[in-house]
Amino acid sequence: EHRKQFQSGIHFFKNLLKDPEIKLHYEEEHAKTSIAAAVRAARIRAKLTQAGLARKIGTTQSVIARLESGTDKRTPSLSLLARIAAACHGVLELAFRFKKATQH
Repeated sequence: EHRKQFQSGIHFFKNLLKDPEIKLHYEEEHAKTSIAAAVRAARIRAKLTQAGLARKIGTTQSVIARLESGTDKRTPSLSLLARIAAACHGVLELAFRFKKATQH
């Protein structure tokens, strides 16, 4: 019974994503969650606290905490992300990924 409900939920979700506006919002939220996880992982890898990272890039600990939570309504700027990457001894890379080839 639980499996049927799960499959039904997946079907419902896939149908929702057929709506271009809903898909765009989903992708934006997914990107924010991915950014949050990447920032946290980079900070931990660099052995920095949120406050320590904030000091290095000229912001506050609360900005880093909001960014790492993935729930901030604002999308972080590329400049902020690049500063975070540099402070964590990395570089910011941006990529577009495509699931399948498009036909012209």
